[in-house]
Amino acid sequence: MTLWRGNFPMVSKLVVIAAAMFVFGYAMVPLYKTFCEMTGINILALGERNIPGAAPDVVPNTQVDTSRTITVEFDANSRGPWEFKSRLRSLQVHPGELATVIYDFQNVQNRRMSAQAIPSYAPAQAGAHFNKIECFCFRQYTLEPGEKKSWPVVFVIDPKLSPDVKTITLSYTFFEVGGKTPAAPIADAGAQVAIGGGS
Repeated sequence: MTLWRGNFPMVSKLVVIAAAMFVFGYAMVPLYKTFCEMTGINILALGERNIPGAAPDVVPNTQVDTSRTITVEFDANSRGPWEFKSRLRSLQVHPGELATVIYDFQNVQNRRMSAQAIPSYAPAQAGAHFNKIECFCFRQYTLEPGEKKSWPVVFVIDPKLSPDVKTITLSYTFFEVGGKTPAAPIADAGAQVAIGGGS
């Protein structure tokens, strides 16, 4: 009994501290959301606000030029015994619009290989306005015998592209790393070649 009386002040303090920590932790969520809404640091918190009877605001992409449509043709070439192709032959996009196309690749050899793709553009002036956000051409890949891969190319065409350009051909040549770098396809001989996904 004497031991309990001697420790009662310490136990009381610990209980108060534990209760305060619990209350603080419980209050952190609404406090954090309020702080984020006021400062705009967490943009997700701004989207969670619900206004009765009002639809959520959708901010339009003002960079998209809906008055123009450009046809993008996808060409795939391989220098070696493997399969490489785009799932789409062409796609119509507006300048400034985010677009995605998927390419499929398979190593049909009976050995491991490392390869990389070189993009080229026609007409050549389109290369400076063809901005790739994500592309398999940014790095090399190693594939096992028979291994298949699917890769996206996410791109945006700069609205500053000349209005005279109605069609762009995006051509990829896939070659084995360590071998001789292939020449551009004959159809794109005059195209600007950008190694490593440069725009």
